[in-house]
Amino acid sequence: MRRTVPLVAAAAVAAMGLAACSSSTTPAASSPAAGSPSASSSGPEVAVLLPDSKSSARWETADRPLLTAAFQAANVTFTITNAEGSAATQATQAQAAISAGAKVLLLVNLDSGSGAAIEKNAAAAGVKVIDYDRLTLGGSAAVYVSFNNVTVGKLQGQGLVDCITKLGYTKPTVAEVNGSPTDNNATLFAQGYNSVLDPLYANGTYVKGPNQSVPNWDNQQGATIFEGMLTAHPDIKAVLSANDGLGGAVLSVLQKNNLQGKVPFTGQDATVAGIQNILMGYQCMTVYKPIKLEANAAAAAAIALVGGQSPVTNGTVQDTMANKAVPSNLLTPIAVTAANVESTVIADGFLKVSDVCTGAIAAKCTQYGVK
Repeated sequence: MRRTVPLVAAAAVAAMGLAACSSSTTPAASSPAAGSPSASSSGPEVAVLLPDSKSSARWETADRPLLTAAFQAANVTFTITNAEGSAATQATQAQAAISAGAKVLLLVNLDSGSGAAIEKNAAAAGVKVIDYDRLTLGGSAAVYVSFNNVTVGKLQGQGLVDCITKLGYTKPTVAEVNGSPTDNNATLFAQGYNSVLDPLYANGTYVKGPNQSVPNWDNQQGATIFEGMLTAHPDIKAVLSANDGLGGAVLSVLQKNNLQGKVPFTGQDATVAGIQNILMGYQCMTVYKPIKLEANAAAAAAIALVGGQSPVTNGTVQDTMANKAVPSNLLTPIAVTAANVESTVIADGFLKVSDVCTGAIAAKCTQYGVK
């Protein structure tokens, strides 16, 4: 599957290294030092464009190694770069890959506007794009590979309902700390959890409290936003927080007010911190998205496109900006509570007991059979 490109192009790619980026290639190429992206001398067939390290730890701790393993196993040349939150950096990384002769870009956009611009440039060069995890509204991706993000939100909404019921709260005020307004996934998560919560607001079972999105999934901003919510509405009894990072931000504020364990909150991504908060009885639940399945599906789609074949799909997702259906491969997320930590994230090898069951958490692991 390798092809030759002029050496000057490969040299240009190497010269465009940015301090915030890192990269991986096939075993035939030497591993680059951190902060210096490179491609093999023949140029990458697939270029993976990750968004940051802030919105979720998964991009570096899970997606990078899993995609690396999948492409290495298929003997496909590739690069993996991380824009570290800069749309301009991601655009530069994309153009470098296109100039080097990449056949496929596997893109996790920072926002739909910058993502669509990348996809327009790729299309002009005859390069296929896969939207990975996040749909690029107004884009031109050949396929979208992700989890069913409306289902993710439904699991969060139902999980919060279960926790509120367990605590026996009557007409609780529920706050919503949403994900980034520029991330279409956050919109889909909200669509899912509001489908569960809105009827309960409407019939008076719950009181709809403050509802605000957190720019760029920034946890520090999330803490500030929730602190303002709690100050204005001290009667908040539950929080729909869109991922584990924002859940941790909510917890930091609850702890300052001695409310930990009294105000349940949700999460997503099944991070070590999120699982620990669940075992301690602070966090209500998280959503486990088996990233290995997603990474393998995306790698398989990229390999198919490199070979001129159609990738596997199981449905479509509507691009509301372009008013078109995007061929998609959507995977199934899993709700995680203290009762099934062992049978989900531990049994799958996604998290290690040695990482989760530390300090005071060890006793909770024993209590819930996490071993």
